[in-house]
Amino acid sequence: MPKQTQVIHDMFQIKGGGERLVIALCNGLPADLLTAHIGPHTFDLNQIDGQLQNLDALSGIHGIKTVSLAQAFKKLKVAPHSYQQIIYSGVASPLAVKHFKGARNIFYCHTPPRFIYDKRAHYAAALNPLKRMAFNGLVNWFKPQYERAIKQMDVILTNSKYVQSRIADTIGFDSEVVYPPCDTQHFKWIDQGDYFLSMARHDDLKRIDSIIHAFLKMPDKKLVIASGGSETDRLKNMAREAKNISFTGWLQESEMLALLGNCLATLYVPLDEDFGMTPVESMSAGKPVICSNHGGLLETVIENETGYFASTDTLEADIIKHVNQLSKQRANQMRSACENRAADFDTQIFIKKIKEFL
Repeated sequence: MPKQTQVIHDMFQIKGGGERLVIALCNGLPADLLTAHIGPHTFDLNQIDGQLQNLDALSGIHGIKTVSLAQAFKKLKVAPHSYQQIIYSGVASPLAVKHFKGARNIFYCHTPPRFIYDKRAHYAAALNPLKRMAFNGLVNWFKPQYERAIKQMDVILTNSKYVQSRIADTIGFDSEVVYPPCDTQHFKWIDQGDYFLSMARHDDLKRIDSIIHAFLKMPDKKLVIASGGSETDRLKNMAREAKNISFTGWLQESEMLALLGNCLATLYVPLDEDFGMTPVESMSAGKPVICSNHGGLLETVIENETGYFASTDTLEADIIKHVNQLSKQRANQMRSACENRAADFDTQIFIKKIKEFL
C-alpha cells in the first residue's frame, strides 16, 4: 500500500521560517521528509515523526550550490514505495516532480527564485564580469527547468498575497495563499526586558545595518543582534565601538526562546519580504514589532496595535522614532493584541488549510 505523503525540501541550512514550515508539515500531516542537505546550524530533525532521507548533495563550492541541488533532485532514485501526494518546498526541489507522475503534486512556493526574477539585477551587479557571465549561464540553465517543473504541479500554494501577486506577474501561474504556521505554544512571553532584539539572518536584504546605524544614535537604548550569516563580520565592525549593541551568534533554540521572551520588542526591516515569520513569532511571545512597511509584513503586523511600520525612504529615522516611543509600559499594553494576532497563524490552522488541497 502506498504511503500517504512525502515532503521534499531543498535543504536545511538555517533556522528559518521555511524550515519551521516543513517541520510543521511533516508532523502535522504526518509525512516523510526528503532533503538534499542538512547543515550544522539548523533545527534538530529528529523531532520529525516520519522517515528522514538526506541526499547529502550540497556542493561545498560557492556559486554552484543551486546546480548541485538541482542535479540531486533530477537524478533522484525513488524508493520502492510510492506516495499518494508530494509537497515540494524550495527552489530546486520541484525538479524532482518527474519521478512522481502518479502522485498528486503540490508546490508550496515561498517565492519564485529571486536570483532569476525580480532580484536578478541586484545579484548580478555585485559580481565581477567573469562571475556575472557564469551567473547568467546558471540563470539561463535553471529557469526553463524550473518553469517546466512548475507546470506539472497540480496546485501551487504560497505564503502571502504579496508573493501570490509576484508568482502571477513573473511566471504567470495562479496560486492559493496558505499562511505559514506559528507554534503559538512555543514562543512565549517571559518577562519585560530593557533591550530590543533583531533575530534576522545576517543578509544584506535584511538591512540590519540600518538598525545598527539607528542604535548608534541612541546609546541609551540596548540592541541585541542574534543569528548569523554572510554579513556578520561587516555588521560587527560597524558596531565595534558601541557599548549598547551586542551580538550573540547562532543560538540553541532554548537560548533564542529566552532572548525573545525577555526582550522589550523586536526589529525586522527587510527589503521586499515575502511573508516574514519572525514578526509572527515575536507577536506570539507578546512582543511588538518595528518592521518594514511593505511586502508580506502588511498582512501580519497591525499598525499601532501589534507594532509600527518603518518606511524605506526614512528607515533609520523611523526606527529611532518608534524605539523611543516604545516604552516598557507601551510594549506591555500591546502584549495581548500581539498574542491574539499570532493566534491567527497557529499551526493547527495551517495544517487544516493544507489538508484542503490534499
